[in-house]
Amino acid sequence: MKNRISFGLLLLSQLVFSQSIPKVVSGTLQRIENFQSKYVTARNVDVWLPDNYSTSKKYAVLYMHDGQMLFDSETTWNKQAWEVDDVLSKLIAEKMIQEVIVVGIWNGGVTRHIDYFPQKPFESLTQTQQDSIYNANRSNGQSVFNNGKINSDNYLKFIVEELKPMIDKTYSVCTDQKHTFIAGSSMGGLISMYAICEYPKVFGGAACLSTHWPGIFSLDHNPIPNAFFEYLKQNLPNPKNHKLYFDYGTATLDALYVTLQPKVDEIMRAKGYTSSNWTTLKFEGDDHSEKSWNKRLRTPLFFLLHN
Repeated sequence: MKNRISFGLLLLSQLVFSQSIPKVVSGTLQRIENFQSKYVTARNVDVWLPDNYSTSKKYAVLYMHDGQMLFDSETTWNKQAWEVDDVLSKLIAEKMIQEVIVVGIWNGGVTRHIDYFPQKPFESLTQTQQDSIYNANRSNGQSVFNNGKINSDNYLKFIVEELKPMIDKTYSVCTDQKHTFIAGSSMGGLISMYAICEYPKVFGGAACLSTHWPGIFSLDHNPIPNAFFEYLKQNLPNPKNHKLYFDYGTATLDALYVTLQPKVDEIMRAKGYTSSNWTTLKFEGDDHSEKSWNKRLRTPLFFLLHN
C-alpha cells in the first residue's frame, strides 16, 4: 500500500508542478490547453517558438514527448528538465542548424506507458507472452501498465491526424517529411522509433535517447527486446531519406541498454544505414535522467537539424 500511495503522490506532484507555464531563456512558449483527441486522453501541448519567429519564414518542426519535462526545471516534479529552449537557441544563433519550432506533447501520466509502448511488436508475441508483460511491475510493486492496454497506434494517430494538421495550420512551418522530426527519451525513445517506422512519409528523422528496449523493467525471460529487433528488421524506413539517432548511458536504468543497443546497431548496418543518416553514441557514466539528456542534447539536435 505504501508503494501505491507513493506512486500516486508522484503523479500528483507531476500534475501540480506541470500546470505552471514553463519559463524559457529564449524564444516564447505557447500552451494549447487540454488538447482534445478521439484517440488518446486530453493533454496539454507546449509550443516553443524561437527568437524572432516570423510568419515570413518557414520553420522545421520537432515533436517531442514528455512535454512537461522539456523546458523549465522549476515546473517539473524532479526539478530537472531538458532545457530544450536553451540548447536550441544556441545552435540556431551559431547557425549550426535550421530554424525550428518544438511541439512538446505532454504525457498522459498514468497512460504514459500504454501510449508509448510500440503496439505491433507487442502484438507479435504469443498470448502467454503478452499476459506476462501486462503483469509486470515496477521495482516499487506498482503495475507498469496501470491495468491499461497498449494504445500507441492511437497515440501516433493523434499526432499525425490531429495534432500535426493543427500545427501546420496555425504556425508558419514546413509541412513536408524532410522538415518534420520526432524525439524522446526512454519510453519516449521507443515511441519515436516506432513513429518513424510507422509513418516514414511524415517523419524525416527521429532522435531516441536512452531508448528503453526492455519495455518493462527486467530482462529476465523478457521477449520484448527480440520483438522490437524483428520489427526493426521489417520496418526500418529507407535510409536514403531518413535519419535515426540513438544513444545510451551506462548508469541506473541505462545499464540495461548496454547489451541491447549493439543488437539494434547490427540491424541498422544490415539495412544500409551509414554515418550520414544514423549514429549511436554511448555516454559512459550517464544515468537515466533529464540532467543527462540535457547534457548531451546538443548532439542529437545537431544530427537531426544541421544545415
